[in-house]
Parts: sequence; C-alpha cells; structure tokens
Amino acid sequence: MSRIAKAYVGASIHDGVDLYDDHALVIYSDGSRGLIARPNVPDDCPAEILPGGIIAPGYVDLQVNGGGGVMFNDDQSVDALRTIAQAHASIGTAAFLPTLITDTPDRTKAAIQAVKQAIAAQVAGIVGIHLEGPHLSVARKGAHDPSLIRPMSDDDLAIVLDAAECLPNVMMTVAPENTTNAQIRTMSDAGVIVSLGHTDADFDTCMAAFDAGARCVTHLFNAMSQLGSREPGLVGATLARSDIHAGLIADAIHVHPAVIRIALAAAQNNERMMLVTDAMSTAGSQIDGFVLNGRQVIRKDHRLTLKDGTLAGADLEMTRALSVMVHEAGDGLSQAIRRATATPRALLKGFQQGRPLLDSGLFINHVTDDLSGLNCQFGISVHNGV
Repeated sequence: MSRIAKAYVGASIHDGVDLYDDHALVIYSDGSRGLIARPNVPDDCPAEILPGGIIAPGYVDLQVNGGGGVMFNDDQSVDALRTIAQAHASIGTAAFLPTLITDTPDRTKAAIQAVKQAIAAQVAGIVGIHLEGPHLSVARKGAHDPSLIRPMSDDDLAIVLDAAECLPNVMMTVAPENTTNAQIRTMSDAGVIVSLGHTDADFDTCMAAFDAGARCVTHLFNAMSQLGSREPGLVGATLARSDIHAGLIADAIHVHPAVIRIALAAAQNNERMMLVTDAMSTAGSQIDGFVLNGRQVIRKDHRLTLKDGTLAGADLEMTRALSVMVHEAGDGLSQAIRRATATPRALLKGFQQGRPLLDSGLFINHVTDDLSGLNCQFGISVHNGV
C-alpha cells in the first residue's frame, strides 16, 4: 500500500456526500486520496494544520457562459475556453460545461469543435458542452435573442448527435414548443442530457417530455411556466417528479430564498436539486459589463441586466450560492455542498460516481466555516476532470 505523503487536518471534511469532523484528508504517495480519523494519522506524517473551515471537492457547474472577461458566444476558441476555465478555477470550480446561449448554427458547430479541441489539449476543468437553445420559447426567452430562436430541424438534431459522439458530455436545454418528444427521445438515447427550460409549456406537456427522456430542468423558476393553482407548469412538473435534476441560481436575485425553501420542502426528491452559477464573462474578473448578441449587459450590485432590466445570466460564485442556500434558504450545510459537487456530477459521464473528494481528477477547496471565503487548490494539483 502507498504511504501517506501528506495529511490535512484541522478542518471539517466534506467528500461530496457527507460531512466529517475530526478526520484528516490524506494524500498518498501514488497521488490517491483517503479520509481517516484524525487519531489514526501517523505521528511522523507530514501534516498541514488548517485553521478550521471545510475541505470540500472542487465545484461542478453545468452552466457557465463565460468568465475572465470572455463570453463563449463571442469567442469559440481554445484560448477563450482556457481563459474561462482559469477564471472559474480561481473561484473554486473544478469541472464545468461551457455554455453557448442561443446562437446561429455556425457558432454552435464552432463551439462544439472548440470544446473538442480544448479537451484534447487537456484544458483543465472542461468536461463537455451545454447548448442552452436555440430551440426555446420566445414567450420565455429571457435574455436570449428572439431572432435566433427556432424549431429544431433534422440538421439541428444531427449537430447535437454528432457532438454526443465526440464529446464526453452534451447538455441541451430545449422547450417542448420547439422540439418534439421524438427528438427528445433520440437525443436522450444518444446520451445527451436533455434539460427543459425557457418554456411556457403546461404541466402535461412537460411531464410528457420527461417521459420521453428529458431528465433535467435549467435554472428552476426562471424563464419557465410557473406553479399556479389550476396549471402547475414546468415548476410544478419538476417538483412532482422524483427522477429529475434541477439547477438553481441561488444568488437571492433570480430566486427568492423563501421560494427556494418552499421548493426544497415541496419537491418529491429535493436531493436532485443542484446549484449552477449561470456565470457570464464577469466571473473571476472586475469588468463592469459586456455585450451579449449586440446588447449591452450592465453589472451592478451582483446583478447582470440588459438596459430594460431583464436579467442576463448571473454575477455569482458558487461559494456565495452555498452561503445563500445555508444562511438564507435554510438548507443543511452538508446538503448544500452536495448540491455543488456530487449532485451535478451524477449527471455526467467520465467520472467514477460517488465521493468526488477522493477522485484525483478534481482539485480541492478550503471554505471558511461561515462560507464567506474560499481558498482554492491549496497544495493539491489540478487535473482535467475526464
């Protein structure tokens, strides 16, 4: 058995599933990781004493539109993806899906090719692609350009299926108004993570789309049919299912913390609710705005809006989302960390499932006890997540 090369002690440890006190994270000489009771750490083992806090896996974020001053929609290149990846690594994210917002077929193809090249070049953290549109509902377009929204054609479907063959993970946000259940089934059978979002579809239509193979919901409550007394909409359909993952933008702007608390209580299976940042180019940068499809987006007070006030993505880091979940929405600390690590990871291929802290493919975060600060990658090498 490999010897222990280093031990980290003094902090609570979350392995992506459970939270442990009075334990040590140990790194073995072969690079593997383990978790042992602190009294079992050998006296002669090199140790780093941490001043409290929580050791946790690097975050897994399935909705990242940009970072480091770069929007993926503006630049579909390996260099752009490297900048975005580095920006998100600096705020604790170890694995993510670069996300292309509704755009042209040519840019969609370019985005897929760029992600393929970035993975081949071992750009750390990139584990696939998320195509958020263009097959959405104009009625629930949010900040998406309505002139680019369209029904899914055979050619569009072929692009997605080709991507599923060459990338480890493809996530596709669609609205039932502009896709058929047959198309959803075909994508799902090919391994695509089909997610419903930006839709005004009614409850029965959404349930049928889930039955056809959709298994996720994009930013629950935002840009979708709402829960009503006579028509439950996509929100109601999501809460009524136990087999559906749902992303939450927990910035206390996109969704009120009280609404998150109610959703957690009402959901058939709230363990499948996960955190996403929906981050734009502002992530990991100091810029005060950017341009999205020719429209100015303004950054102010942790809010990103078009000039008319429409929310345009989020100015959010995952650690702040954890703080909102725990301190404002009443989620348990261990569960909240799971929502940013093991829960989204369960949707992805290319990982051993289970406890991501013990997977050498993800780096490690050290979060303060009150979730107000973060020390990324403390002494642990960063590896590609696939």
